[in-house]
Amino acid sequence: MDNNYIFYKRLQEAVDKSGKSINCIERELGYARNSLNNYKRGGEPSAKRLIELSQYFQVAPEYLIGLTNKNYRISSPSFFEQLSEEQKLEIFIISQQWGYSKIVHSNW
Repeated sequence: MDNNYIFYKRLQEAVDKSGKSINCIERELGYARNSLNNYKRGGEPSAKRLIELSQYFQVAPEYLIGLTNKNYRISSPSFFEQLSEEQKLEIFIISQQWGYSKIVHSNW
């Protein structure tokens, strides 16, 4: 696929994965109707819009515009789901220790 269209291709993949329509996403982000479909012709978004879309879809901006094939931005819930039960328990214990430490030190 032509590199000029990689942004739209990856945007469409993110939209499909979200289970929402492009029009729904445009409404949620406060964009004009068909503003995302306009990228079909090969345009790229402004820096602000790129950041908004990457945050919305929880993907790396570099991935959306084709600078990398690694989508390394991952949401906390997605990261947590990938952990083993032992790793989840370890994080839980560490969190409790941090919370306890904060309570003890705040009383000084």
